Amino acid sequence: MNIIKALNWRYAVRQFSDEAIDEYQLQELLNAARLSASSYGLQPYQLLVVQSADIRQKLLAHSMGQDKVAHCSHLLILAARTNIGDDIVNHYMQKLSTAREIPLTDLQGFSDHIKEGFEIMSEQQKQDWAHQQAYIALGNLLTCAAIMQIDTCPMAGFEAKGYDKVLGLAEKSLTTTVICPIGKRHPNDSSAYMQKVRLNHDEMVIRL
Repeated sequence: MNIIKALNWRYAVRQFSDEAIDEYQLQELLNAARLSASSYGLQPYQLLVVQSADIRQKLLAHSMGQDKVAHCSHLLILAARTNIGDDIVNHYMQKLSTAREIPLTDLQGFSDHIKEGFEIMSEQQKQDWAHQQAYIALGNLLTCAAIMQIDTCPMAGFEAKGYDKVLGLAEKSLTTTVICPIGKRHPNDSSAYMQKVRLNHDEMVIRL
């Protein structure tokens, strides 16, 4: 599908049908998110796929009454890492060294540069940075889902601490950033037929 046509097609689904996304489509969408841009390539987040009806039911209590969490094909959750520091940099440098056949010693300057940047950041600043990176992946996920005609509803209206507790994220050094139910729109979802409202070109774009 043409990308502009796909972006006009997508909207934040209010009601999902019972139709499930097949495994191939799901894997393609997850790969699209995995290949998203990220500062320094560090990808300081993980993508959780929640299919369990029991877990989603428990999450409902922390979803501000939004039952799409339970009534969708899959619930995707982007969770930012809480342990931003040398370990995440070292892990990436090892992967970079292996993938491009570059000795780790040749990457020392790049590694030191990133670590020095983190050293001058507060813990809150590092956490904010990790959340921002997760949102980049969300944007890519939403666009790719639209091209694949998979419906989505990105949601920030939830209780992160409740999600973290239900999912056991603290033990994984993660915290919930944003959630996104995916699936197929219900034919009775009236929002699907509403005119899309966006700023026009002159309101949005500034040329200098």
